[in-house]
Amino acid sequence: MNISILGAGAWGTAMAVLLDQAGHRITLVPRRIEHAFDLAEKRENIDYLPGIPFSDSLQIGFEIAPTLFEAQAIILACPAKGLETLVKQVSQSLEGAHELKWAVTLCKGLVDEGLKLPTDYVKEALPQLNCAMLTGPTYAREVAEGKPTAMVLASEQSGESLEQLQAALCTPSLRIYSSNDLKGVELGAALKNVYAIALGVCAGLGLGDNSSAALITRSLNEMVQVGTTLGGQRHTFYGLSGIGDLVATCSGEWSRNRSFGYALGQGKTVPQLMEGRRTVVEGYRASAALQKLCNQVGIEAPILNEVVDVLYHHKPPVDALKSLMSRTLKSEIG
Repeated sequence: MNISILGAGAWGTAMAVLLDQAGHRITLVPRRIEHAFDLAEKRENIDYLPGIPFSDSLQIGFEIAPTLFEAQAIILACPAKGLETLVKQVSQSLEGAHELKWAVTLCKGLVDEGLKLPTDYVKEALPQLNCAMLTGPTYAREVAEGKPTAMVLASEQSGESLEQLQAALCTPSLRIYSSNDLKGVELGAALKNVYAIALGVCAGLGLGDNSSAALITRSLNEMVQVGTTLGGQRHTFYGLSGIGDLVATCSGEWSRNRSFGYALGQGKTVPQLMEGRRTVVEGYRASAALQKLCNQVGIEAPILNEVVDVLYHHKPPVDALKSLMSRTLKSEIG
């Protein structure tokens, strides 16, 4: 399959390397032209995925439009905050893209304008394309290194076209499952980053394994309640994009969201951590947007609320912990 991957951060690069090795015709298109020149010259992404070489067959694109002429699918490998700009560029570059059928997002979170999930925005902006999201418990470097990984491809589409895309994205080291619960998969992918910040704070405060186990369990419970109320299917949150991604992002030392929370628990401030930052902490932006959605429909989400208070209202992490521990007693389930 001919695939254009738009965005050359760690995730876009990892997918480009993996799918290129699987025999697909892959073009990786960075956001900045100077980054494209650097990738083409060094045949490695020094900035975001150092130590992973590019094969000679992996193409580097310098503009979006030429890469779409023969593309059958595009992978939108950008942070949620950059999706609006990227999709606009794609919509202006579709003339002559007669083979293009699929737009697959990798971003996790909400598009700030209108509090939309990523694929909701893509479907509106690119109505001529089928839309899907690819997500799961993954670390980009391990994917690029060919370590066994499982992900879920979610789409409201069905039939032969989706099956072909699912098969194309599978490799000897990457197993792809399908789901028709696009909203639930996207909500799980957004929520887990918020809870990973909370778990990082817990670790940064030195609270131990008991606290971490309790917090991740209650986070899953809250994820299910929030996700189903907002339109996801309950079983989705017990799958790869729910508990799978939650466990990986909360426990992995590589997790940007967990590391961000850990630093907060150690006494760093949000401005200190955001200053000069190159990589994106999706849970930071997603927390405030998700809280607004919850408030609109009256969902109780105490862990999410405490994360927002710490991130945006300067609440000390220790006080957030006290608030959670002193809530009115209740049954565990329900």
